[in-house]
Amino acid sequence: MGTVLLVIHLLVAILLVSVILMQRSEGGALDGLGGGSGASNFLSARGTGNFLTRLTAILATLFIITSISLSLYHRGAAVQTSKSLLDAAPAEQTVPDVPSAPVAGK
Repeated sequence: MGTVLLVIHLLVAILLVSVILMQRSEGGALDGLGGGSGASNFLSARGTGNFLTRLTAILATLFIITSISLSLYHRGAAVQTSKSLLDAAPAEQTVPDVPSAPVAGK
């Protein structure tokens, strides 16, 4: 389940970055695709801008939902599978025997 959520999260993030980069900062998103006098409203400059704005909002919402889902999933998995580091019993430490070096001058 966690792997599926992570893959979806990464795909949404890549799509979100791509859609944001396709938009122009002046609001004329993808000017080259539409805007002709015979073009439909969907591919006109305004229609394309509205489409990209709507798609950006949807992808941002999906990104937030997958982020929260991953957080809750991994929080629940961590509580079930492991203890706190402070609760763990310390392992016995053994110090290897190091032969003493001969002292110079004796």
